[in-house]
Amino acid sequence: MFLVHLQDVAYKPEEQFVKTRKCEPDAGADVVKSCERLRDPNGHIIEHTEPVCCPCGPQRRAPSSCGTFFDKMVKGKANTAHCLRFPDDWFHVFGIGTRSLGFSIKVQVKKGSSVSEVIVGPDNRTVVSKDNFLRVNLVGDFVGYTSIPSFEDFYLVTPRKGVGGGQPQVLGDDFSRWMLLERVRFTLDGLECNRIGVGYQAYKSQPNFCSSPLWSCLNNQLWNFWEDDKNRINKRQQPQYVVHGRFERINQHPNAGVHTFSVGITEVLNSNLLIELSADDVKYVYQRSPGKIININATTFEALSQVGTAQVTTKNIGKLEASYSLTLDCLSGINHLQEQFFIMKPDEVLIRSFVLRASTDQASEHRCAAILKASDSSELDRAECQFSTTATVLDNGTQIGSSDNNEKGGIWGFFEAIKALWHTIWGGLKDFFTGRLCRSVNKLLPESAPSSDMPSPS
Repeated sequence: MFLVHLQDVAYKPEEQFVKTRKCEPDAGADVVKSCERLRDPNGHIIEHTEPVCCPCGPQRRAPSSCGTFFDKMVKGKANTAHCLRFPDDWFHVFGIGTRSLGFSIKVQVKKGSSVSEVIVGPDNRTVVSKDNFLRVNLVGDFVGYTSIPSFEDFYLVTPRKGVGGGQPQVLGDDFSRWMLLERVRFTLDGLECNRIGVGYQAYKSQPNFCSSPLWSCLNNQLWNFWEDDKNRINKRQQPQYVVHGRFERINQHPNAGVHTFSVGITEVLNSNLLIELSADDVKYVYQRSPGKIININATTFEALSQVGTAQVTTKNIGKLEASYSLTLDCLSGINHLQEQFFIMKPDEVLIRSFVLRASTDQASEHRCAAILKASDSSELDRAECQFSTTATVLDNGTQIGSSDNNEKGGIWGFFEAIKALWHTIWGGLKDFFTGRLCRSVNKLLPESAPSSDMPSPS
């Protein structure tokens, strides 16, 4: 990001005051001391630098005693002279321009004892090595960055080097004092109080000057933000304004200039490269080493509802480190298994696992063959194993009633149904002739009082 110098601001503006008598705006140093009006190198008075005179009293900007009546008559009326002064510690203020993304990718290809090398990046997307053996093209990134910070609403401030202001020649590397602050915290014309860059006119023109607290109009300055971050750093917390500690690889971009600002991005992305080699000197070389299957084992499991595991133990019985592939080929009833690729060092033993899934819910015997192949796809060893799957057990859950009656199927279930129907009919006839059914119904009806129109029973 390019930097545009805006102006210089004081790090810590100070309000100075002097207890004196006969304070006047044009008083000399013998009366107001350091609050005497300032002059430029040509001897001209700098506007708004004259002191502000406040009367004595306990409720004033700088509480002071007014003395006795005799002191007032002899020495003059007591008062205080106030003025704004800027120490020598100043900072540059920079506007931050449009950001750009920069990175570099180094590609090295060894050819015998020689090495061909190129470096590609967003500004140099296609590069050919000096020996014309290697050509690399940066196609692009698979996805965009999401963690790139935005500084459009910020100003960068850096300590001023040397004497005098204006456009800096060297920014230095004192990143512990570089700060990023929101633009709204600045007043570039100096006419606002409590902002970075406050000027003489804003200080002198603040309302109710003599009854306001000391140092009013001088809050929220650079030193306040730096001290706040210093306390956070001492507490092992991340700073809010200081660049150092918030970002990594500050100004380490290879194309960074004097008036640029760059930070590192911690996000990791994959870039797509097209690498071309001169085919005249290219040979395809691979290492092949013998191998053996030491053991193969598979567990019994319930079909469909569970999965099983097959473990195959292999060993490199040769003297070279080589690539291998392992396949577990099962007959019908087991889903297809994906081939596995791995590397073994000489005499190394590896255990590879395969997840077994049955394709039917019936109990069955299964046979699988483990096939070990070399880096050239030639078969090195083969071993077989057998295992069983049990039938799937169906469970209807707790919402289904007792299954005792369902266990009797066929003709016995038919007789049980006839028996239940006969008991129901016989019970109804029995209740009808004995009157139990009617008595049961009468109990449900409310009892009625005898009517006065009916004769009473004799």
